[in-house]
Amino acid sequence: MLIPVKVKQIVLDQSMSPVVLLVDQEESQVLPIWVGPFEAQAIAMALQGILTPRPMTHDLLRTLCESLGAKVSRVLVQDIRDGTYYAELYLDHGGKEVVVDARPSDAIALALRTNAPLYISEKVAAYTLAVEDLLAERSEEEQQELLEQHRPEIDKKSLH
Repeated sequence: MLIPVKVKQIVLDQSMSPVVLLVDQEESQVLPIWVGPFEAQAIAMALQGILTPRPMTHDLLRTLCESLGAKVSRVLVQDIRDGTYYAELYLDHGGKEVVVDARPSDAIALALRTNAPLYISEKVAAYTLAVEDLLAERSEEEQQELLEQHRPEIDKKSLH
């Protein structure tokens, strides 16, 4: 089962790393996904509707899809392995579905530019936390600590 989500906001964790907060339709559950600063900027620009004089990478991808007759039909954050989330872009190309592996940050930035729906899988939903716990009346420091507690751990054994 796919769970529809939307980008709520981008926050910074204790180490000042950007975190994209995806929320479900009821805004009761949130999935924090750590992203790089450039990807966070691309997502923030799309959220704010900021247009640049020259196309940024995700604008280029949108234009490339359009020029080739493909439409981003949905984005799915579908897996987590060793502390890393995995996403897929679903493209409709002349009635044929094409699935492309993508980093969640790039997939989210492209989805925002193409108005494609965002989903998470049930497996990924297991890593959500209650919005009220994260966004409740807490100090910024307490929010950052809560985020850190829910950061997926990398299995160091699998890296060797």
